[in-house]
Amino acid sequence: MKTKCHIKKNDKVKIIVGKDKGKIGKVLKVNNKKQRVIVENINMIKKHVKPNAQNRQGGIVETEGQINWANVMVMCNKCITPVRIKFQHLEDGKKVRSCRKCNELIDA
Repeated sequence: MKTKCHIKKNDKVKIIVGKDKGKIGKVLKVNNKKQRVIVENINMIKKHVKPNAQNRQGGIVETEGQINWANVMVMCNKCITPVRIKFQHLEDGKKVRSCRKCNELIDA
């Protein structure tokens, strides 16, 4: 079963489930095959890294972990709340995302 994600890179999202519930961050990456997103400064994990060209000393590095995209909601800029998304067709034929509460366009 193939599902489509309505979340895109650089969207502002709010975490609705899990240890980081209530936090807001920016989406850094979307993985459609695994249905996961990486959000800035959310779900921080510690990773043990061997010394290499980028990290000469090695050691423990903190990075963002992946979250299932069902656990985040897109934030509307106008009503400043997490909202569901609907799609609208503009006069020029473009398909854009908009807020269900206030009809503000999310794709600017």
